[in-house]
Amino acid sequence: MLRFDLLTLFPDMFVGPFHESIIDRAQSKKLIEIKLHNLRDYTHDVHRTVDDTPFGGGPGMVLKPEPLFEAISSLNSNKTKVIALTPTGEKLSQLMVRELAKESHLVLVCGRYEGFDERFLTEAVDLEVSIGDFVVSGGELPAMIMVDAISRQVAGVLGSAESLEEESFNDLGLLEYPQYTRPAVFDNQHVPEVLLSGNHERIRMWRQYKSLKRTIERRPDLLPDINKSKTDLDVLAQRMSVEDLNESM
Repeated sequence: MLRFDLLTLFPDMFVGPFHESIIDRAQSKKLIEIKLHNLRDYTHDVHRTVDDTPFGGGPGMVLKPEPLFEAISSLNSNKTKVIALTPTGEKLSQLMVRELAKESHLVLVCGRYEGFDERFLTEAVDLEVSIGDFVVSGGELPAMIMVDAISRQVAGVLGSAESLEEESFNDLGLLEYPQYTRPAVFDNQHVPEVLLSGNHERIRMWRQYKSLKRTIERRPDLLPDINKSKTDLDVLAQRMSVEDLNESM
């Protein structure tokens, strides 16, 4: 079982997302365990103070080191990996998600205000993570995303292992190909004939082509060599039938 401990100033934010759908079922099956901890519970003054003004001046408040260190000390074991959610961290990726899913105990610490006292980050944190090049109000939403993404990699959480393997970013870092379902014709728009053909090799090649083409167009940053990828796309096009290629344009 993979255990998540989440340290936050707003534990009620997690109640809805963690009691719905896949995450709720994973907890019921005891594939994952999620515990919420309020950072204010690790303070010792009457006001339950968790922040203070920054040395050197400047706007906002900084999370104090004392409650953070005390909280981590109470949750830590020799198998614990402590992760701080902060805009200055390493950008979350599918590769990171897969690696973190191999851990047995993750502590996610949600940043707030102007961030953490640097001494906490350097002495108590194993990994700093950002979910992207933008700013949100705190680390709670990024923590939800991390728990969801990591949990999906745990054996048994998804109903089908094939679903996990075919998702975007899992197949050589490519975006997922287009998906269709019934009816075959809707509002005079037809599902590509190749998907109705029953020819698994044609379908596999069509999906590979569409996946690579979509990645080149939308997320070329995911490709280590864009020129090679364009060449690979041309090679795939040469191997496909005229009908399948026309449907792919």
